[in-house]
Amino acid sequence: MNSANGAAVVVGVDGSEPAARAVRLAAREADRRNRPLRVVHAFIWPLLRVPVSAPAQSPPGAGLRHQAEQLVTDAVATARAECPGLRTTGEIIDGEAAAVLLGESPAAALVVLGDRGLGGFAALVVGSVAVQVASHADCPVLIARGTDRAAGPVVVGVDGSPLSRDAVEFAAGTASARGARLHAVHAWTHPTSRGPGDMQPLVYDEGQVRDEEERALTETLAGIDERWPDVPVTREVVHARPVAALTAASRDAQLVVVGRQGRGELTGLLLGSVSQALLHRADCPVAVVRAPD
Repeated sequence: MNSANGAAVVVGVDGSEPAARAVRLAAREADRRNRPLRVVHAFIWPLLRVPVSAPAQSPPGAGLRHQAEQLVTDAVATARAECPGLRTTGEIIDGEAAAVLLGESPAAALVVLGDRGLGGFAALVVGSVAVQVASHADCPVLIARGTDRAAGPVVVGVDGSPLSRDAVEFAAGTASARGARLHAVHAWTHPTSRGPGDMQPLVYDEGQVRDEEERALTETLAGIDERWPDVPVTREVVHARPVAALTAASRDAQLVVVGRQGRGELTGLLLGSVSQALLHRADCPVAVVRAPD
């Protein structure tokens, strides 16, 4: 469903400065993709049975519900100021943050979040909201962190798995929309296993292994130049751990794109040390792409 022409870019807001940065990033992404922007605030208080209306004789603007309405109004105004003419709507949805955003994801083209926030979005990078949304969303997830650059390449991590192909396609489309170069990074630390239970050799020909890894990258990128002829593509095969290689590449990048699952050290990307390290260390926004159904 998220590939439909009318699918919106959805951004989660909570009133924090990181969320405001996410709104500006989401507005530009929606504008580039010619999609509407949907601003969403997860309103958890009714679930906790906390009164949300202002008590009698309260000053104007009092009450949790009114504060949430003002938060969304401000976020919509921020988006429209960033991209005048952008089709932007806002909504308050009762519920816990991760559940609300996951509920939005089947109909979304992209979900955008700040890297930390307040309330339901607190500790986004290291907490349960990040794991649940990025691990289970039915669309790509973009986390606004690091330096938001207008120049530089779109970097994509490639590990040779089928999901790498989906990450490359998303990255190429994003690079095209941004008028940017696509930089594909394939990091390796040992010879590739050929199947379950294979033993790694104690001695191997590093040149031969590098040739194999370069072929894996070439196969993953096959046909990209035909589908995205406007996107220049550069390649990097590096003997390093994926986190180190992608972190280094992020220092002059607009965006780093990774698949949600993969082979080798990228397996279970958002559930292990690789994901946590990348989300903490990347010097630019990070997009996480899921495999299609």
